[in-house]
Amino acid sequence: MTFALRQLYLFCIKQRKYTSISHLIKLSNHKIHTSKAMFHGEYEMQDPKTEADIVNVTFIDKTGKRVKIKGKVGDNVLYLAHRYEIEMEGACEASLACTTCHVYVHHDYMDKLPALSETEEDLLDLAPFLKENSRLGCQIILKKDLDGIELKLPKATRNFYVDGHTPSSH
Repeated sequence: MTFALRQLYLFCIKQRKYTSISHLIKLSNHKIHTSKAMFHGEYEMQDPKTEADIVNVTFIDKTGKRVKIKGKVGDNVLYLAHRYEIEMEGACEASLACTTCHVYVHHDYMDKLPALSETEEDLLDLAPFLKENSRLGCQIILKKDLDGIELKLPKATRNFYVDGHTPSSH
């Protein structure tokens, strides 16, 4: 077991979120750095230490309400949304297996994001209300040139819950 995988396993036990080793291995092999994406309790929940680390993000919910947040360089957009109780589900917990963190990225920032991976592109094909500027929030890692990014939530996502379910942070 690698050090990162062991740390992830211990974190899951500490949070009382039991999961299989095979699922952890899948997560540890994922393109998002496990130590940053999955340890949101240790990494993502820290506030920016300097002005140079701050990345201003605006989430726009289904009703049009704008929520301005100060993220930091290296934050994963999905976990940042969870931290501030933005209704972005993330059912697969950033394992790139669903589309419940689907967002619309403001057109000014599309060229500043890395190219879509084949897996993300395939998943987005399954997302309802797909647009040219659709991306998965779990695949957006904040960097300084994304300062001021606006992310709009679609009016609905395809998930595993019945209508009316309100997602909660993991």
